[in-house]
Amino acid sequence: MAKPDKSYRKRKIGNHDLKPESLVMGYGFDPAMSEGSIKPPIFMTSTFAFKSARDGEVLFRQLAGKREEGDPEEADLIYTRFNNPNMEVLEDRLTLYDAGEDALVFSSGMGAITTALLACAGAGTTILHSSPLYGGTEVFMRTFMPDFGVTPFEMDAWATEELILAQARKAAAKGPLSVIFTESPANPTCALVDIRACARVAETIETETGHRPIIMCDNTMMGPIGHAPLKHGADLALYSLTKYIGGHSDLVAGAAIGTEAAISKIRRVRNYLGTTLDAHTCWLVTRSLETVQLRMEKAFANARLCAEFLRDHSKIGKVMYPAFFEEGDPQKTVYDEQCQAAGSTFSFDVKGGKEAAFRLLDSLQLVKLAVSLGGTESLMCHPGSTTHSGVSEDIRKRIGFTDGLVRFSVGIEAAEDLIADLTQALEKV
Repeated sequence: MAKPDKSYRKRKIGNHDLKPESLVMGYGFDPAMSEGSIKPPIFMTSTFAFKSARDGEVLFRQLAGKREEGDPEEADLIYTRFNNPNMEVLEDRLTLYDAGEDALVFSSGMGAITTALLACAGAGTTILHSSPLYGGTEVFMRTFMPDFGVTPFEMDAWATEELILAQARKAAAKGPLSVIFTESPANPTCALVDIRACARVAETIETETGHRPIIMCDNTMMGPIGHAPLKHGADLALYSLTKYIGGHSDLVAGAAIGTEAAISKIRRVRNYLGTTLDAHTCWLVTRSLETVQLRMEKAFANARLCAEFLRDHSKIGKVMYPAFFEEGDPQKTVYDEQCQAAGSTFSFDVKGGKEAAFRLLDSLQLVKLAVSLGGTESLMCHPGSTTHSGVSEDIRKRIGFTDGLVRFSVGIEAAEDLIADLTQALEKV
């Protein structure tokens, strides 16, 4: 879609800066272009007609990054693998909460992560990644990236700046350090990565080697309302849009939001790999963005009540909820400085190990037993036997897993009903 009139992309009224929750209602879309429709229609087409043969030549020249003097600043529509009106509206709006310069959407969260890594980490380079990570990311990093000539190095999510720098130097000694990949909060333990420290480390590595690594942060576990990694020095925020932003457990999608330079690099690889998001799902996510703040704030409030209930229960051990970091813990400093909320997905240990955890899960009546997170409904799962089952047992134990670890994604039901369900389920343990 040719970019709308600038009045539909403005972020101010006079000198007043509009907030994201207002902008997501109309930013990037001109009703005059679609018969006055207040909401963008779904553009279910695979291809778009050129104005002329010369126009087609210009568009493909731009697509290849070979823009010539006199060509339009921005490419028009060509083919839905490259761009689509629904995709462009969604990508415009995704920049709002994260304060990104540009955004890309993908067919899944893993599509976003793998495409970004393949675009930014070339053969012969190294990657420094935090641990723990979502199981799919962990396996891709450790198993698949070496097949592409990329060597992964690991740091603990809770590592201090000194330890991050030591690992970064170790990685850089084996090959150019192309990416510092973080997941914060970490899935499923909610450990926080100091993004500001990573940014300072990246600057140090650039001074020492002449090459600055790109900092990526998978922000899926907290979502854009509780944590904005770009504001603390990350180049890219990565998401499974399936989770909080989609928020209704009815779609699968991913996103990368960040600097124009980083996004431009990834866009080219996305076009070749075909990990683009379809028009209908783009439309669904655009719809969901309008309520993401309302949904997440309600879920955050519910999660705090549930976390407090579990913390005080005799059958529960440690509750891994970011707001529970204690004074003097460096993780509390990171939480206070870099998070706006504690999120609504956290983990806890059931005393008695795996069998006790399974008894709890099988006794739930309101909370559903399923993987994923960030939906309107509450979900629980046992990561060690599901989402993180592909991660070796020794790694799981080192990063804080116990056999009784349960992950809880708190939804927007009535909080007293959730606590009633937890109460009766724990009676069975």
